[in-house]
Amino acid sequence: MSPAFRAMDVEPRTKGVLLEPFVHQVGGHSCVLRFNETTLCKPLVPREHQFYETLPAEMRKFTPQYKGVVSVRFEEDEDRNLCLIAYPLKGDHGTVDSVDNSDCEPKSKLLRWTNKKHHVLETEKSPKDWVRQHRKEEKMKSHKLEEEFEWLKKSEVLYYSVEKKGNVSSQLKHYNPWSMKCHQQQLQRMKENAKHRNQYKFILLENLTSRYEVPCVLDLKMGTRQHGDDASEEKAANQIRKCQQSTSAVIGVRVCGMQVYQAGSGQLMFMNKYHGRKLSVQGFKEALFQFFHNGRYLRRELLGPVLKKLTELKAILERQESYRFYSSSLLVIYDGKEWPEVALDSDAEDLEDLSEESADESAGAYAYKPIGTSSVDVRMIDFAHTTCRLYGEDSVVHEGQDAGYIFGLQSLIDIVTEISEESGE
Repeated sequence: MSPAFRAMDVEPRTKGVLLEPFVHQVGGHSCVLRFNETTLCKPLVPREHQFYETLPAEMRKFTPQYKGVVSVRFEEDEDRNLCLIAYPLKGDHGTVDSVDNSDCEPKSKLLRWTNKKHHVLETEKSPKDWVRQHRKEEKMKSHKLEEEFEWLKKSEVLYYSVEKKGNVSSQLKHYNPWSMKCHQQQLQRMKENAKHRNQYKFILLENLTSRYEVPCVLDLKMGTRQHGDDASEEKAANQIRKCQQSTSAVIGVRVCGMQVYQAGSGQLMFMNKYHGRKLSVQGFKEALFQFFHNGRYLRRELLGPVLKKLTELKAILERQESYRFYSSSLLVIYDGKEWPEVALDSDAEDLEDLSEESADESAGAYAYKPIGTSSVDVRMIDFAHTTCRLYGEDSVVHEGQDAGYIFGLQSLIDIVTEISEESGE
């Protein structure tokens, strides 16, 4: 057993936390799992871990809260199904216990690979004929997963009708195709390595969607460059090609994923990164318009807060020396829940929740606006390829601002401003 593996030994007799798929993941290839209602976890990448532990204080409001590190391993539940369980690292008693997991689902509700006992850790003791049959079955499963992935890539934009009278948020758990793909691939990778390794480090992060009943999520890949300084020539060339063939090269930002609930039509819309790469600048603008549209009208009350946050983030990044956020994403999140409406010529008592910005005086009695939350969140995520001279060990040290990321932010500000002005704000 390697020293690195021994260092991850968990405390004996500690209570683990069952991990579940995070149903609101719309982009990225790294699997994000649900630790509990307010906390997520994802595989630990040393550079991303370093970023969260050392990030500038003024950037914290624009990143998820970092909550620590846990050890994740395979276990079988009482029904002999394979589960992913998180435990505190050895010597770290507080990480799991300090995070409230009272809302965690029972093990029986976890998505699983099989209803039969999993023998992947016992292959050395198995007869040759069983091993041969097992490998055949695994190969068939692998091909099936690849076929599902190919179908998913072809289905770049998906619409699902939901029961408007039911609980929309609960129905989201059954529809998000990107979340399911990432979860399946993560389990497949860990299962294939289970004979040699059954313990992994994951970081715990704030669940940014937890305060929204029906989260609408936009994942934007930011910057004109996506490859890290440590990328191979092949990887760098591939990332450069993707940027050149997408809006990344033109405006410094492209759609990496989207989840929108259109209350007017009762539909969930999902757009994945493959479609996002094909969008022109005009197509990108139309995608943003669609993200803020609920199927009946544009959620104009969200545009002002988004612009305010983007402008503040841009000012913060302009003060950061040496940072490069290669392959980082920007999340925009708001609540797609349909709120009660009120006519704009109603009594002042009925209109007190409506901001001046959302009032359309010229529309009179025929204009309606939603009453309820207009909060919107803007956060940076995914820092596996971030670099800064403060890290010390990087072979390439950059000076000044991350011009590519800031350029993308300015483009985003300009486009949202155009949408706002064209919609009558």
